[in-house]
Amino acid sequence: MMKKLVIGILAHVDAGKTTLSESLLYLSGKIGELGRVDKKNAYLDNYELERARGITIFSKQAIFEIDSTQITLLDTPGHVDFSAEMERTLQVLDYAILVISGADGVQGHTKTLWRLLHMYQIPVFLFVNKMDQYGVDKNKLINEIKKQLDDGCIDFGQAKTDDFYEELAICDELMMETYLEKGHIQTESIKKAIKERKVFPCFYGSALKLEGIETFMEGIAQYTMIPCYPNEFGAKIFKITRDEQGNRVTHLKLTGGSLKVKDLLTLSDWQEKVNQIRIYSGEKFETISGIDAGAICAVTGLTKTKPGEGLGIEKASEKPILEPVLSYQIILPEGLDPRAMLPKLRELEEEEPELQIVWDEQLQEIQVQIMGEVQIEILQSLIQSRFGVEVFFDDGRIVYKETIANVVEGVGHFEPLRHYAEVHLLLEPGKPGSGLKFDTICSEDILGKSWQRLVLSHLEEKKHKGVLTGSAITDMKITLVSGKAHNKHTQGGDFREATYRAVRQGLKEAESIVLEPYYAFQLELPEKMVGKAMNDIETMRGTSQITQLDGEMAILVGSAPVITMRNYHKEVTSYTKGLGRLFCNLKGYEPCHNAEEVIESIGYDSERDPENPTGSVFCSHGAGFSVDWSEVKDYMHVESFLQKTDESSEPKTIIQKEEPSHSEERHISLEEIDHIMNKTFYANQGTKSDWKKSKTAKESYFKPVEYTKKQEIKEEYLLVDGYNIIYAWTELKELADENMDAARMKLLDVLSNYQGIKKCHVIVVFDAYRVQGHREESIKYHNIHMIFTKEAQTADEYIEKFAYNNKKKYKVVVATSDGLQQIIVRGAGGSLLSARDLKAEIEKTNEIIRQTHKEMNSQRNHIMDALSPEIKKQMEEMADKNQE
Repeated sequence: MMKKLVIGILAHVDAGKTTLSESLLYLSGKIGELGRVDKKNAYLDNYELERARGITIFSKQAIFEIDSTQITLLDTPGHVDFSAEMERTLQVLDYAILVISGADGVQGHTKTLWRLLHMYQIPVFLFVNKMDQYGVDKNKLINEIKKQLDDGCIDFGQAKTDDFYEELAICDELMMETYLEKGHIQTESIKKAIKERKVFPCFYGSALKLEGIETFMEGIAQYTMIPCYPNEFGAKIFKITRDEQGNRVTHLKLTGGSLKVKDLLTLSDWQEKVNQIRIYSGEKFETISGIDAGAICAVTGLTKTKPGEGLGIEKASEKPILEPVLSYQIILPEGLDPRAMLPKLRELEEEEPELQIVWDEQLQEIQVQIMGEVQIEILQSLIQSRFGVEVFFDDGRIVYKETIANVVEGVGHFEPLRHYAEVHLLLEPGKPGSGLKFDTICSEDILGKSWQRLVLSHLEEKKHKGVLTGSAITDMKITLVSGKAHNKHTQGGDFREATYRAVRQGLKEAESIVLEPYYAFQLELPEKMVGKAMNDIETMRGTSQITQLDGEMAILVGSAPVITMRNYHKEVTSYTKGLGRLFCNLKGYEPCHNAEEVIESIGYDSERDPENPTGSVFCSHGAGFSVDWSEVKDYMHVESFLQKTDESSEPKTIIQKEEPSHSEERHISLEEIDHIMNKTFYANQGTKSDWKKSKTAKESYFKPVEYTKKQEIKEEYLLVDGYNIIYAWTELKELADENMDAARMKLLDVLSNYQGIKKCHVIVVFDAYRVQGHREESIKYHNIHMIFTKEAQTADEYIEKFAYNNKKKYKVVVATSDGLQQIIVRGAGGSLLSARDLKAEIEKTNEIIRQTHKEMNSQRNHIMDALSPEIKKQMEEMADKNQE
């Protein structure tokens, strides 16, 4: 049986990928004549659009043989606009060939491809093409590749030399030991190191002139390993197409067992029969009766398959990282009903999932989300050729997204007559680029397993809209923490409604952030124009740095919002007179640079979106009634998870901070805290009092009070989260709505009086982390201290750090109503006062002051009553004289 390998070929546009493919097919004997892109006769560019544009748009395959190995070569698009098509192909590769242009070196998109290959853990062979062009420096290229990609990129053109073995030995300890012992390294060890991505073989040549191609092919044959596959059936679907007769074709790789015609294939919600198995090479195919693991084939008869799905033992793939960032309205010919056109466009979306078709019910229009403007022409041509309809597009707009900056609990309730469901979801900010993660920690004693699975499926089945712009939410983890069903009245659809509403209710409570797409760019231009370019980038709200200067040309790299950089390549061409080149790749989503302007221009009203309600439905006296999102928690039937966690003696924190989220800031250093301590805190005087906190009923009524002798009396520090308390106390919140300074001073005066009785250290902390360039301020106000945090530091972080680092030296109490902060402070060793408890303490203190004042007045009156009338008169005359 012939050994099988699946190898993908990837490159930045114009690197010569298609030409290299032609060379491999020609020298292997698969084709008798070399095709060329410029002559529009390339073997794999068999679509009319591809030949007209001279670019690869759709991934295709060719089969050829090297020695005793059958290689299925998957050619992928090089243009960044078709990156999603390329990324889906990566999921079925055994090895990859990365083509780099010797004339251009490592480009921005090359590094994007390298990161994707790393993410999918695909072994890579590099072919540096166009080495025949004037001025190409091989040594300079080798150094650049090692620096930009990986030190494991080694020139295999010098194979079996001492220098070659020395470079290999540095990449792996076992190879180092072998080399030191034997003076050479065996081929099997090299193959293993390549498979494990410790070594990346580099070959050099010219595909157009067939230079270095045979050496490259020999290297592939010599240094690849054939994968082993299990006997149990498995398959990974990576592409859907339609043939000339309109038959739906599913392209897949067999990753286990075998497949035969008429076999039944099954997924969770469907079972269909294989009608035909095809092996494509170029635009032609042959039909076969069966196929074994390791091969790529195309199957007809399947109507419900999707790219990325796994069959049998194969699991589904993660969603592609590269995603659309532009949205356009599809303008149909006059008289054509959009609803009639929509199903036809869904066919194209099925084949090319990056063409995300969106139906806007309110506007009654079809929108398409795409990667870039080149796709517009392609889509226009596809619709014309496939359906005979000429469409146009508007000017387009950016696809925004939304995330959150804090942890909230969203509650959704759906209870019209004879229906019932309640869902509690914990919404947590995720790290940038993490997308949406779903999980459950809900006990099956609270909500049955089948209901929990249903909630998770409802979370995954739709794009949930944010509440600022109506854009899709991302970069957060949503966890099912609690819920409730009714034994008699709950139906499946009830949990769908409750789940959707829980997400929206949580988003309304959360601090939402608008995100926009950013480009990572590389700009090559004459050195004398660097100043203008850097100024342009700064104006575009981007950042840049110079990475290379050689006296004539310079290279700038950086990032900038897509919206500000969309057409900048035209300006570069203009002001550099064609000498400058701009390469852009999608970096990801970051906080929007002009969020308020975007929110206002979109004009989304979350309260008037009937498809995505924020409130819930409850039942009273046999009739359902709507409850606004802000009041849902006053009506909910299940106890709040965050409140329950906060009140627990052993709180369970499920938040795991692996990497910074969009909203997280860095902590203040220990040295800075010590400095502030020494600078601002003074010696305490008077006796110490015990802080009070709210107790459970069990603690209050059933536990006997125990008195123990204190071993050590610690100084007490009360840290108050200033803005949190202001917004938690009704009278201060009302004052803050009119004048924040007045509310802040009122709080300070109240706490100053409180300190006079309690004789503790009081530190009131206010956020100033969003004030650019703000330095930390420590201000003494009468007998208390006020701290304004510095830029990139929140009050939460200051308080949390203080509590943790001073729990052994001082008795630290934190006053806040923030549930998450309370959990963190308890974990850091501090005690707590809620906003309500602090208010009760202060009212009690004020009562003591009033009582003392009353007693003093009473004592003064008793003394005056004891004096004789003559002495009283003399004292009154003395008082009058003093006033004069």
